[in-house]
Amino acid sequence: MRIKLIYPKWPKLQQQTEFHLPPHGPVVFAATLPDDVVLEFVDENIEALTTDDRPDLVALSTMLTCQLPRAFEIAREYRASGVPVIFGGISTMLHAEEVAEHADAVFLGEAEGRIGTLLDDFAAGKLQPVYNFMQDPPPIGSVGPARREILQREKYNYRGVQMLDLVHASRGCKFDCFPCCTGFLGGKTFRPRPVEKVVEEIETIANNRLFIVDNSLAQDKEWLKELFTALIPLKRKWVSHPILDDDEVLALAAEAGCWYVYQAVFDTSDVIRRRIRRLKDHGIGVEGTIILGTDDQDEDGIKRLVDFLIEVELDVAEFTVLTPFPQSPIRRKLEKEGRILHSNWIDYTADKVVFQPARMSPEKLQELYHYAWDTFYAGSGHQLRMGELFKQVIRREMDDGTYRRYNPKRRRGFEAAKG
Repeated sequence: MRIKLIYPKWPKLQQQTEFHLPPHGPVVFAATLPDDVVLEFVDENIEALTTDDRPDLVALSTMLTCQLPRAFEIAREYRASGVPVIFGGISTMLHAEEVAEHADAVFLGEAEGRIGTLLDDFAAGKLQPVYNFMQDPPPIGSVGPARREILQREKYNYRGVQMLDLVHASRGCKFDCFPCCTGFLGGKTFRPRPVEKVVEEIETIANNRLFIVDNSLAQDKEWLKELFTALIPLKRKWVSHPILDDDEVLALAAEAGCWYVYQAVFDTSDVIRRRIRRLKDHGIGVEGTIILGTDDQDEDGIKRLVDFLIEVELDVAEFTVLTPFPQSPIRRKLEKEGRILHSNWIDYTADKVVFQPARMSPEKLQELYHYAWDTFYAGSGHQLRMGELFKQVIRREMDDGTYRRYNPKRRRGFEAAKG
């Protein structure tokens, strides 16, 4: 069986430096396929896609809502030529009913030990329109290493700098934060992978720089201590979403190679100020993820928040507009209040206002989004700030000898330049 796996392109944030990380969903899915499947993978964000070929099956992997319009175009072209198309991934689960209108089959849930059912039905000519395993996740111990060999690794770099490889150490999230869909997607129960399985997978990754993509590293202190302790000998450098704000955990995270953390900053409280300070005190950088347009924010509040970020010396900030994605708590609230302006998914990129804010007009919030980016980066642009974070990790790699191991050509050039 020949399967063509496609990761569609999408419009990027207007003011963010454009770079491309290796996608995670496709490589996790690829690892679940039987050995007799001949797989071709195309990431449309880094290479051109042609649709004049005739694989047995096309699989579209969608992560973001704003990927769906392009995914629907691709599906339409293949289906018109008689090639069956299946969909899976995060935004497929969020938009299952709409996606089903553009697919021969929709796969919902986690693929380990489940995708075989769909493939057997396809081989027998009995493909079903929906395969829903969302309420029946596989045992977490069955999650194996992702199949990263399908990636064109050399294309995932920015100006010659190797981007991060993605890996996950757990699934599910016990938190139910208002803008987030994770509880719907992966369940509201924390499901940590066995630490030895995580370590085994990381040891197979030919990249020193990793992104641990778990929704939160703040759910189980004892498991975190075990995980970080096991990571210390690997000398990898990694970033993650928020880490438990605990001195013992943060010290272990730093020793285990934590490079920087994506930290949600939603107000100017002393709690946030202390959290940023404690991360920095442990040598961990902070990239703030700042949502603009919450119901408690007015124009002055957003401007004070930007001033606060400058004051606390945040390393990098990523400003986004509150976006009511399907299946999130905020979507349900705004729908009930009649404040959703439209559902044109191509605009659900988190840099466009698609709802009626509580304390300002949509136009004013859009203006403040640009104000936040321009003001925070007035002294140095986003590229320079990101460059400083990468300089920090290169220095650490040189100190512990891993830079030469993972960047032999660049290391030789560096030594030659030193004379």
